Amino acid sequence: MSKFLIHIHSGPDLKNKATLGMLVAITAFKKGKEVNIFLAADGTHLLNVKGEGEVVGQGTGDLKNHLDELKQNDIKLYVSGMSAKARGYDENLLDGFNAEFAMPDKLLELSTESDAVLCY
Repeated sequence: MSKFLIHIHSGPDLKNKATLGMLVAITAFKKGKEVNIFLAADGTHLLNVKGEGEVVGQGTGDLKNHLDELKQNDIKLYVSGMSAKARGYDENLLDGFNAEFAMPDKLLELSTESDAVLCY
């Protein structure tokens, strides 16, 4: 089975990149691939999106729907603890997700263990 790491560092202002990263992760999961998602930099803001229509990409879907699919399918998320803290988030950001805060060494570990790393 192929293993993918999807590294999303684009925030809600780059809605096409952010939603495309999520769409690719969900698509890989649905095709039976192992998927990890690492959110860093402004990508940490993505977990703060609460409503449909807030972040919608052109042809890449609604971020809220993607986040709901991540929760429903228990897809693992790693969130840069340093990035989250710098942007004013605490552990409440992770509520409802199969997620944990991680440091750069976790990103390196996931990268070397994956068959493919896709960055958005």
